[in-house]
Amino acid sequence: EIKENKIYGLLGRNGAGKSTLLKIINNRIYATDGYVYIDGLDSVENDKAQKDVFLMNDENTYPSNMTVSEMLKWTESFYPDADADKGLKLAEKFSLDTKKRLGSLSTGYRSIAKFIAAIASNAKYTFLDEPVLGLDAGHRELVYKIILEEYSDAPRTFVIATHIIEEVSALLENVIIVEKGKILENDSVDNLLSKGYCVSGDEYTVNEFIKDKNVISTEKVGSVKVAYILGNKVTGSMQNLDVSALSLQKLFVKLTENERGE
Repeated sequence: EIKENKIYGLLGRNGAGKSTLLKIINNRIYATDGYVYIDGLDSVENDKAQKDVFLMNDENTYPSNMTVSEMLKWTESFYPDADADKGLKLAEKFSLDTKKRLGSLSTGYRSIAKFIAAIASNAKYTFLDEPVLGLDAGHRELVYKIILEEYSDAPRTFVIATHIIEEVSALLENVIIVEKGKILENDSVDNLLSKGYCVSGDEYTVNEFIKDKNVISTEKVGSVKVAYILGNKVTGSMQNLDVSALSLQKLFVKLTENERGE
């Protein structure tokens, strides 16, 4: 279940089924089993349901000879709440020439054009499959900023499928983790991160502490050792050890490793 007005991260390794799931929800391909309902409506070949969902992915769904501004106008004809003027303003922020044809854009700017169309659609459920793929650091930051601004100004549901977990983790409220076509987790970020923690300190002290713990991984930074641990935080004295939250990426890696038997 994907709830209204939340920002989700859809996480999974290559081949886990993220893109396939998004295509099924958005009626790009058909499910071999099961059903998808959008606000109670069957999603398959259902215009009433599909007007509330928009998928940005690596597919080129707009004609290559169409200009960016024409693409935005075309989007208005399919999505009743779409706003082409919003799209034009966003294009200015990215320095994207809206008179250019989609087929003439670089890979990065083609991704930006698709992202702008997704935001301008104002779709109730907006799905972004690897939205920053091929973008430089400045443009990636701008994408994240725009998502947060959109969500703040007029809340809607965003589902972001990505491999760049550390960059996007600050945006997310909920996370769906998939592996081999199965959903491993669908929970809030806070609940997921409460499943583990990390400790750091001198090597001897950390090694003694983690002897009976479920350790995800360890690393050394100079004379400091850091251990990432699954389980409830130990209460009481933690002398000479610093305790901090587990990162979403570390937790994701561990959960998918367990599923793959690595």
